[in-house]
Amino acid sequence: MIPQTYEEWRHCIEVDCGLALTPAFIAERLAELSQPDHERTRQYVRLYGEPHRQRVIGWFEQARG
Repeated sequence: MIPQTYEEWRHCIEVDCGLALTPAFIAERLAELSQPDHERTRQYVRLYGEPHRQRVIGWFEQARG
């Protein structure tokens, strides 16, 4: 299931994937997702679409607080 809300996304990251939303992890993911030409970002957009990439960037920024 693709998360549709911040709460679903956060649960997916922290519980389902077992990842900690540390400042370093957030910064790394934001840096990568903010580069449209990055290979992993292009792959992400192919899988989930540009609107979802934009939502996820917003969610990472929200998690960064």
